Amino acid sequence: MNNIKVNFSIKDLENLTGIKAHTIRIWEKRYNLLSPNRTDTNIRTYSIESLQKLLNISYLNNNGLKISKIAELKEEDIPEKVKEIASIGKTEDHAVNTFKLAMFNFNQTLFNTTYNSLLESKTFSDIFYTVFLPLLNHIGVLWQTNTITPAHEHFISVLIKQKILLNIENTQNLTPKPNTKTYVLFLPEHEIHDIGLLFINYQLRSKGYHTVFLGESVPMNNLKDLFNFFNDISFISYFTIYPEEEKITAYLDEFNNLLLENNHASLILLGHKLTNYSNNKLPKNISIYKSIENLVKDL
Repeated sequence: MNNIKVNFSIKDLENLTGIKAHTIRIWEKRYNLLSPNRTDTNIRTYSIESLQKLLNISYLNNNGLKISKIAELKEEDIPEKVKEIASIGKTEDHAVNTFKLAMFNFNQTLFNTTYNSLLESKTFSDIFYTVFLPLLNHIGVLWQTNTITPAHEHFISVLIKQKILLNIENTQNLTPKPNTKTYVLFLPEHEIHDIGLLFINYQLRSKGYHTVFLGESVPMNNLKDLFNFFNDISFISYFTIYPEEEKITAYLDEFNNLLLENNHASLILLGHKLTNYSNNKLPKNISIYKSIENLVKDL
C-alpha cells in the first residue's frame, strides 16, 4: 500500500479544494494566507494544517466572503467563522470538507461527530444524497489524480458502509409487503464497490420490499439458483469498474439469454461504467438508471 500522504503539492490542494493553483499562489503572495514549505528544488509543499485552512477559506469564499475580508481574520477565528456560517446556511459543503479532513487524518471521531451533527437536521437518506454521494464522487476524482492513497479511500468507504449497514439493520424487523417481487442485488465478477448497492438495499428494505443482497463479485451462473426459490425477480447491479466498456454489451446479452428471457425477470443497472453507454438494442427487460435517486423514485 502507498505511503500515507502528509505533505501536499499545490496541485493536490487544487484537486481537494477546487481552488486553482494560480489563485492559491496569488492568495499566498497578496494576503499571506498560507506559508508553504519548500523542497531543496524550491517546490511548494503543504501540511495537513494548510489543507484544513484552505478548505475553510474555500468554504467562506464560496459563501460570499471576499478573500480580503477572510485575510483580516485571525488564524483561530477562521474555523469559528465557518461554524457560524454553517449553522445558519447550507451545511452540506462544510460537511464534505470536514469528512475530507477526517479521511486524511484517519480521524474516526471527527467523522462520527460530523455525521451525528448532520442527523440533527437531516434523515439518513438526505445525508447520503447531499453529502456522502458528492464526497464519494470527489474521492473518485482524487483517486484518479493520485491525490489520495488506497488507505484514505478504504478508511472513508468503510465508515460510510458502517452507517448504511446500521440503517439496514434497523429495517430488519419490517415485514415485507405480501406478494411483492424479490430484488436480488449483486455486483458482477471482479466488481467490489458496493456502497451504492448497499444504499439501494436500504431503500428497498425501508419501502417494505423483499431483498436478497449477494454483494461483491458474483458469477453470472450462480444467479440461476435464485429461481429455485423465487418466481418474480428483479436483479439490480452497479457497474463502477467492471465490466470494461467494450465488454458491457456482451455481458448484457449473455445475462439476458441466461437469466431473463425464459424467466420473465428483469435487470436494473446503475454505475459510472454506464454513464456514456448507449445501446439502441438494449434487451427489453434491462433498464439503466442515471442515479440512485431516480431509481428509488420509480420503485
